Amino acid sequence: MNKSQTRPSIDVEKRDVVGKKVKKLRKEGILPLNIYGKEIKSVSLKANALEFQKFYGQHGETSLVDIMIKGEKKPRTVLMKNPQFDPITDEIIHLDIHEVSLKDKVTANIPIEVVGESPIAETGEGIQVQVLDEVEVEALPTDLPEKFVVDALNLKKLGDAITVADLEVNKDKIEIKANPDQIILQLEEPREEEPEIVEEVAPEEVPATQQKAETEEKSEEKKESAKPEQDQTSEKTEEKKE
Repeated sequence: MNKSQTRPSIDVEKRDVVGKKVKKLRKEGILPLNIYGKEIKSVSLKANALEFQKFYGQHGETSLVDIMIKGEKKPRTVLMKNPQFDPITDEIIHLDIHEVSLKDKVTANIPIEVVGESPIAETGEGIQVQVLDEVEVEALPTDLPEKFVVDALNLKKLGDAITVADLEVNKDKIEIKANPDQIILQLEEPREEEPEIVEEVAPEEVPATQQKAETEEKSEEKKESAKPEQDQTSEKTEEKKE
């Protein structure tokens, strides 16, 4: 079995609808796509939105996949790139398809996964902060790594950091474009929580309606306190009449 047969594959169709009209396609559950590449003409495509969302979720931007365009005899080997997401539903609303030659190098952003927890962070004496979550590399499509993995257990004391230079990579096949000194993960001192400051409201800042209500409430309290004195005066008057 050759490599092309082992790659994940999905069916797509050519798309005539372009521009603002693609909104209608999305409402119908269709995802607009564009395929482009070196020395090939860009083609507008479409696919079932739910199926392609799942396909992208499984393979991401770093896996070589095949797409079978309806009407063509052979699949095209591609990388999925530049997904655009709906800000509310988080569903993909557009995606670019980069057709690649297995003999030409390509650039891609490779995700960085952090595993483990620093012993210092585990005790609460420090916190581990991930500064970089992906890094750009250049390699042949077949040499692109799925992801880089860094182990937080290597952070032994406050101030320790893991940089791009610490990534395990075959330098004969993969060139990392980022600065080697760029920090990926570091161990920092715990942040002190600032006490909550409760601001006192000056009398003049109290709404007029509230001031009126408070004045009326005080007036009622005075009336209630004056009632016993009035009752005593009435009793004395009655005694004199008797």
